[in-house]
Amino acid sequence: MSSWEDEESASAAATTDVELLKRAWRNEKAAPEILHFDSALVSRAREQIQLLEETLDDFTDNGVDDLVVSLYQMDLDRSLFLLRSYLRLRLQKIEKYMTYISKSDDLLSRLSQQEQRFAKSCKENMEKHLEQSVLSKLPYGYDSVTRQSLSSTEDDMVPEPQLDTFVFCKTKSDVGAFQLDDIGRKLWIWLLTTCMSFGTSPSRVLSRLAELTLFDASIKTLLRLLTDRQPSVQEYSKFLVR
Repeated sequence: MSSWEDEESASAAATTDVELLKRAWRNEKAAPEILHFDSALVSRAREQIQLLEETLDDFTDNGVDDLVVSLYQMDLDRSLFLLRSYLRLRLQKIEKYMTYISKSDDLLSRLSQQEQRFAKSCKENMEKHLEQSVLSKLPYGYDSVTRQSLSSTEDDMVPEPQLDTFVFCKTKSDVGAFQLDDIGRKLWIWLLTTCMSFGTSPSRVLSRLAELTLFDASIKTLLRLLTDRQPSVQEYSKFLVR
């Protein structure tokens, strides 16, 4: 076994279930679509929570120091929060994308058995409710749960996760210099386009962006307007000559 494999084994052994659950919770929270359910991890977390609850009961009966009890209670609360939040995030995704998930065997395989039953029940209840309250009163051709009309060639009324949205990533180890796709080139093109559109310099654009927050409406409008067009080679040359 190589030294790298030894380090990986030692790191995996040193990782607690709480840390693994926290990682699964973060990944599920950041991912646009539902991820694989880690049944073994959830089972171990539930066992540890039950053990902590029994330990706290014993401490209370035996009159253990309140500080020790509070520390164990804090650990229990943290574990409960992570587990409940992890399961709640998954249920929210299932409720939002129940039809989309039910059409894919791959996505269904990512769910636990309980989640699969929940998704099936949600889909059946939603379709029944829509049929009784709305669809039964609409004319033929417009009474579909998944399509707007008969002219629709695909299920255009099924909510789908935005798989092309941005996500935040954190590496487990040093990967050195790394670039995702051609993002650097795209940013450079955007900067040049901005400068040509407003007749300004790159330094002024970057300075202005540094003053804005990510939630400023003006920067969102700017991005939306400028990414609709790309400058030609002649425009690039003209700008670079300047």
